[in-house]
Amino acid sequence: MTRMLLGGWGRYPVETCQVFRPERRAAVAETLAANAAPTFVARGLGRSYGDAALNAGGGVIVHDRLDRVLDFDPVRGVLQCEAGVSIADIIRGWLPRGWFPPVTPGTKFVTVGGAIAADVHGKNHHRDGTISAFVDELSLLTADGETLRCSRTERPDVFWATVGGMGLTGMILDARLRLRPVESAWLSVDYRKARDLDETLGVFASSDAGSPYSVAWIDCLARGRATGRAVIMHGDHAPAEAVRAAGRAPFVIPRRHRVAVPIDLPGVFLNPLTVRLFNAVYYAAHGDARGRLVDFERFFYPLDGVAHWNRLYGRHGFAQYQVVLPPDEGPRGLRMLLERLSGSGRPSFLAVLKRLGPANAGLLSFPREGYTLALDLPVRAGVADFLRELDRLVLARGGRVYLAKDATTTPHSLRAMYPRLDEFRAVKARLDPRGVLSSSLARRLSIVSAA
Repeated sequence: MTRMLLGGWGRYPVETCQVFRPERRAAVAETLAANAAPTFVARGLGRSYGDAALNAGGGVIVHDRLDRVLDFDPVRGVLQCEAGVSIADIIRGWLPRGWFPPVTPGTKFVTVGGAIAADVHGKNHHRDGTISAFVDELSLLTADGETLRCSRTERPDVFWATVGGMGLTGMILDARLRLRPVESAWLSVDYRKARDLDETLGVFASSDAGSPYSVAWIDCLARGRATGRAVIMHGDHAPAEAVRAAGRAPFVIPRRHRVAVPIDLPGVFLNPLTVRLFNAVYYAAHGDARGRLVDFERFFYPLDGVAHWNRLYGRHGFAQYQVVLPPDEGPRGLRMLLERLSGSGRPSFLAVLKRLGPANAGLLSFPREGYTLALDLPVRAGVADFLRELDRLVLARGGRVYLAKDATTTPHSLRAMYPRLDEFRAVKARLDPRGVLSSSLARRLSIVSAA
């Protein structure tokens, strides 16, 4: 056990935790049984943004050394692996064989266990749903040391509480995941510029049905008639024949030097002026284009090419804020959020808009049909109050926030946003009657008792 300061990727908040790093699965059960800390939560590579993988004054069991591949079916592309295997590990080992993760968030430095616990979604949710749609089964270690096999048909109540359950039902030990067959490491991408929010949403509505992947970079500081202007990208895995015709090797992409942000930049680096300038340059640099070949790194993981990019926000860190709004409220709700943000003097260096498909049965799973907007806000005075103000706007439009990125939401807002919260608590109470599994997020939001 090591007592140390931990933060999420946003480095807000930062808390003192007791960190355990077991190298074998049996040691996870031994750690829980030893009562070495009052409570425990699992942690992967630390890429959730707020306090979901923090446990102030309690134990954090890091799974990054539990990263063994247990089995692979080369015919069906079904991978069984421990929870500490990362998306990057899967790509490194199986993309050259013609297999790709079926759902991936915006970074590949996420473990399989963490992806399931947050029920991550990607640019293809409107067509394929979340990662749980491709999880055939998982092994869950309960707080009392029992290992349960869970799936849609075996202990389905535990399965649907665990996917999106933020690690509060137990420790995910391993999972059986169906990969996606691909012919290359490249994507064929269409780019489209939109002049305002109405045009942006119109492009999504007219083009999403024909593209597995869609995402928009949105200028969150544009005002007036330009509010919501965006660059929309629709992509699909490129066939090997098309890649060869372009003079490329199907599974070879350009090697790039990975740059790094070596130090925390001054807090004034990201201000309305610099972000507005960046947005103007980015918008002007993109024109409409069809069928452009883009390698998977650039399309799925543009920020992974910059090591420690979270240092751009200075030593106080940043809060990522992601919400989803239902289809009928999306246009009005998004406009209200963008107008409030652009008038607040709080620049978001990154703003991403996606269209989501129907919700699944996950009790605390975030995605639901509609539009999701993700923002990065530097932590400055009043940021928590500002985000709670945005919460009220989101609630009034029937939306909700993503727990894997939350740092400021209140228990009252959570209950209104997640109507199946009591069902989740009932499953958790049955699996963990002594309240061994907890986190800073779970206590802040009163998902579990603060005691």
